[in-house]
Amino acid sequence: MIVLIDMDDVLSDFDGEVYKRWKKTYPDKYIVPPEERTRFYLHEEMPEGSKDILREINTSKGFIRNLPEVPGGIEAVKEIAELGHTVFICTAPLLRYQNCAPEKYEWIEEHLGKKWIERLILTRDKTMIRGDILIDDKPEITGVNLPVWEHVIYDKAYNAGIKNQRRITWKTWKEVLHELL
Repeated sequence: MIVLIDMDDVLSDFDGEVYKRWKKTYPDKYIVPPEERTRFYLHEEMPEGSKDILREINTSKGFIRNLPEVPGGIEAVKEIAELGHTVFICTAPLLRYQNCAPEKYEWIEEHLGKKWIERLILTRDKTMIRGDILIDDKPEITGVNLPVWEHVIYDKAYNAGIKNQRRITWKTWKEVLHELL
């Protein structure tokens, strides 16, 4: 089985790090806490005029490379691979990719090891990628193709309204994916 796993907010805590840096640098400016988010794109919940601050934070040198792990994610990825499945990290780079793209490689190498670099797919359109399962926090994944994979939602506040799809966290992945894997 081919398992595709998203990186941002599934393996690495993108939103948590944005929030932490925002509160440290701009303590008087409001930002929606990750647990209160209702939309996938953070900039859609930001106060007027805050988009540039958000971009300054998430495109800065070292931001992606230094993202903390989502607890349990790295162990789960390795265990899924050890069960004999082919696992790829399938992630979309930011459109301002200059720091993002190379730092995703660096993050994967540091947290999963050098051999996982060969298992990293950077794409803006995940429907172009073949697999059996895609574990992703994005509520709806669209592109030029109909996906051939089953979208398993990684549970976040902003995707809580999605029903009739499998939902997982790294605490529940074994139970949820048992019949698929």
